Amino acid sequence: MSEPILQVKKLNKYFKTKRGLLHAVDGVSFDLEFGKTLGVVGESGCGKSTLGRTIIRLLEPTGGEIYFEGKDITKLKGKALINFRKNIQMVFQDPFSSLDPRMSVGQIIAEPINLHKLAKDKEDVERRTLELMDTVGLAQRWYGSYPHQLDGGRRQRIGIARALALKPKMIICDEPVSALDVSIQAQILNLLKELQETRNISYLFITHDLSVVYNFSDDIAVMYLGKLVEKAPAEELFRNPIHPYTKALLSAIPVPDINKKRQRIILEGEVFSPINLPDECRFRARCNLRFDMCAKHEPELKEVEPNHFVACWANN
Repeated sequence: MSEPILQVKKLNKYFKTKRGLLHAVDGVSFDLEFGKTLGVVGESGCGKSTLGRTIIRLLEPTGGEIYFEGKDITKLKGKALINFRKNIQMVFQDPFSSLDPRMSVGQIIAEPINLHKLAKDKEDVERRTLELMDTVGLAQRWYGSYPHQLDGGRRQRIGIARALALKPKMIICDEPVSALDVSIQAQILNLLKELQETRNISYLFITHDLSVVYNFSDDIAVMYLGKLVEKAPAEELFRNPIHPYTKALLSAIPVPDINKKRQRIILEGEVFSPINLPDECRFRARCNLRFDMCAKHEPELKEVEPNHFVACWANN
């Protein structure tokens, strides 16, 4: 097996607050293979977006290691950090606020080309920009338009074109379709899948929509309060969810057949505060399987079946 394009080892990101340390990302570890997609799911506030921003170094990690193509990127600075970012880009959730309203479509897409001095002259910049617009299915007539003149789908295509400008090997997609209509979601997802097939791009796909992540991802990691609680191949996770939190998430997916009913698991109890977390299972207060050990120590993510990892005392 070849070396993964991305290796994350015990990654932490804490924020200082008046009450103590907020554990946004806490001891997260995983590998992402070349040309594959890892979906990251969980409730709002579980740390998904913070994880993506920390990996790309938009946020500085508190601890842990991040290896990209075998090189530790946590200590990169200056030009080395700039060169690293040519290989890993990000598509943000809101396709409007992530675009500069003062810049035209052409200027937004051309910005990374100009910053990294990848073109010979202005004509070359324009040629590259128009090629990128064609690649993402954005009509060239929008070249001189501004973001407010376009709908959400076209704005997100601008964001994808901008991310592709540096020919990255990996893209972090942070809820890239959550703000879009369902029909537009399908177009953007098909575009991302086509780009992966033609360019061998690896994706870290962050979303709260389990139906989307199942069809788009090779593997799925489930986050809860900054921790990974389960990770498995997509089909295996949906066929055989093990962690109680994963089971509850899957039970909430609507069933298209009105004659079929899925037994909904309603989570009760209070969510722990992410500040100054105790050494116990973070899901304990909402879990129907909890027992004494859950209140004594936090379970580690362990392989319970081939390529299926779970952090739960009921299975450790």
